[in-house]
Amino acid sequence: MYNTIVIPVDIAHQERFEKMIDVTRKLANENARVILTNIVEEIPKYIATELPNDLITKSERVAKSKLTELAKLSNFDAQIDVRSGHPSKSILEVAEENDADCIIVASHHPILVDYLLGSTAARVVRHAQCSVHVLR
Repeated sequence: MYNTIVIPVDIAHQERFEKMIDVTRKLANENARVILTNIVEEIPKYIATELPNDLITKSERVAKSKLTELAKLSNFDAQIDVRSGHPSKSILEVAEENDADCIIVASHHPILVDYLLGSTAARVVRHAQCSVHVLR
């Protein structure tokens, strides 16, 4: 099975986490490394100038706290990786930097915009250099 698994967690949709961890338990080797990541989406500069300076820093701190709580619930000794950037690109960077052999990503049912532009999960599937397990 898999030695290093990256699990991107959308803090706004934590209800998907339990299912992601169940799948991780089934796919992970005995001593697998599990990396929980959250990507805080960058705000365009023209909007960021109107917002508090530390908004991204606070968002990253909240995400790290939430991921730490989720890691405890999962019973995995999971690494936590919170960063800001473009979601799909950053997820792929986390996977590449950690030599992951699997990404477990949750997906929602696509809407028309997703078919035209592509969702985060779809972009991860198309560009990942490792296996990707998509949960619906």
